[in-house]
Amino acid sequence: MLSGPPRGAITAFVLTLAWWLVPFAAAQHRLPIIFPEQRTIDWRDPSQLPQVPLPPSSEPPTVSSPPTGDTRFFALDESIRIALANEGVVRVLTGTTAVSSGRTIYDTAITNTLIDQNTARFDPFVTVNNNWDHFDPPSALFIDSNNPLVGSRIGGVTTNDHRVDVSVTKLNPLGGEWRLDFNSTRQKFSPGLFPLNPQTTSNVDLSYNQPLLQGFGRPANMAPILVARINTEISFFQLKDAVQEQVRGVVEAYWNLVASRTTAWARRRQVEQAEFAYKLADARFRVQIDNGADVAQARVTLAQFRAQLIAADADVLQREGALRNILGLPPWDEAQLIPSTEPTLERFVPRWDELVELAAQRRPDLVELKLILEADEQLRIQANNNALPRLDAVALYRWNGLEGELPNGNGLSSGPGQFTDWTLGVNFSVPVGLRQSRAQLRQRELIIARDQANLQQGLHFASHNLATTVRNISLAYEQYLAFKEAREAARTNLNQQLAQFRAARVNYLNVLVAITDWGNAITNEAVAVASYNTQLAELERQTGTILETHGIAFYEERYGSIGPLGRLAHPVCYPRANPPTGNADRYPAGTRPAEQIFNLDDPTQFRVLPQNTEELPAPPPLPRGPGER
Repeated sequence: MLSGPPRGAITAFVLTLAWWLVPFAAAQHRLPIIFPEQRTIDWRDPSQLPQVPLPPSSEPPTVSSPPTGDTRFFALDESIRIALANEGVVRVLTGTTAVSSGRTIYDTAITNTLIDQNTARFDPFVTVNNNWDHFDPPSALFIDSNNPLVGSRIGGVTTNDHRVDVSVTKLNPLGGEWRLDFNSTRQKFSPGLFPLNPQTTSNVDLSYNQPLLQGFGRPANMAPILVARINTEISFFQLKDAVQEQVRGVVEAYWNLVASRTTAWARRRQVEQAEFAYKLADARFRVQIDNGADVAQARVTLAQFRAQLIAADADVLQREGALRNILGLPPWDEAQLIPSTEPTLERFVPRWDELVELAAQRRPDLVELKLILEADEQLRIQANNNALPRLDAVALYRWNGLEGELPNGNGLSSGPGQFTDWTLGVNFSVPVGLRQSRAQLRQRELIIARDQANLQQGLHFASHNLATTVRNISLAYEQYLAFKEAREAARTNLNQQLAQFRAARVNYLNVLVAITDWGNAITNEAVAVASYNTQLAELERQTGTILETHGIAFYEERYGSIGPLGRLAHPVCYPRANPPTGNADRYPAGTRPAEQIFNLDDPTQFRVLPQNTEELPAPPPLPRGPGER
């Protein structure tokens, strides 16, 4: 019957445990032995967290308090350059604001570290174990071995040893593993008489393990490194894709601001014309030339145009805010941005075959899909290798040695190479059916089929997007020509209708229609030109060449960090980020507001204000528009 541990051992264990527990129980700042259960939700008040202030900015203007500070001519090239310089996180335009694309300039460098992490499996691995042991196991001994009936006693042999184990392992690309081991144990015994005391046993092992099926071959063993390299490429092209969208968004935000400023100018001229017509109609009513219907209609029209002007001024502020947002500028800095780069008005004739070839080769999203297929193929090679049985050839050769001190004080040792061991063998193991590994291989084959379908869909999608962009370019330009003609005709009609109304040959409704048509024609022409220039940038985006056409590239920003030699060596330079360079000058800077390209002349030559005796009290002053003083 087995008995429990002796009472002395139990007492010693309890005292030792108490010796460790008491300090932890007495000092709460130390680590507890057993952590309590988490039965509540702990949260801190935001005031307890580090205070991170918002970026500095002046109070932004509104339609109620329009900007009164300085103005600053702002070229499109400068806009793109500022956006690229403020690009820790890549921003993209979404309507009248800009949001994070989810990509940063650090992502590629972060992914790049996976290459070294996977390559590290082929680095030599050194293990050193250095231990001192004291063994004092009790044992029962006869008092007199010749006469067992005399009795027994508890005694034992105390052993003190020093063990050193050193091993170096190295994996090669074929899957084989070299291993060199050195083991040495020095032992000293007491009490008693021993052949060698102290004695040292040692051995040196040289072994090699080579997989013959699973784990064999350079393709299977290098696959993780190649996948890491491909993932780095994927990350780079994802960053490039996001930067392309950002540049396109800057161009769109810039032309939208030009269009909104043109619209605000037209709305302001509409209000001025309607105000003039209202004064004239009221003066004619006072001298009983017309009835009150024209006065009432003129007043309604003036109020409606004022409301449209407020909306147009608000849109200018919103569009400038969107441009500031995507550029990484504060919401306001006491200087209003005045676009000075005039949009192009020349017709672009696309060459379809060249566009398709460029898109298939240069679009980052299509490049990413191709790289995903390359990574899939490497993972399939790895899965196919894992679906093989395990068959390893092993070889080992060992040199053994023994030395020590004899009872008479003389030394004794074995000769070099006197005692050796060797092992040769072939080890085989396989799970019956290989169900899991073969299912993983089947999964990889299906993933390749899926990603091939995704690539075909990507090509299909790119082709249709390219065709849509080409159609939109043609549509926007034809609309520009039509609205330009409509603006010129509306300008002539407005002048004629104002002259006829002043001469009392037509009623106010004709003037109202003329004012509305003239303002809408200017707005529509500006919108069409902005859309045309935006679609030209979109075409470069669809072909994947917008960065190249703007002279933008990427460079590696490097930093020093710990390398393979550790912190005692000099820091090694590694990639830190992949920021884009500044863009080359492409667009003319201009020396006047960009909207002046539409020949925005104020049609006031036909105005004849009423006589002083016919003057009405002045209507409320017009609100100042952005950029006007």
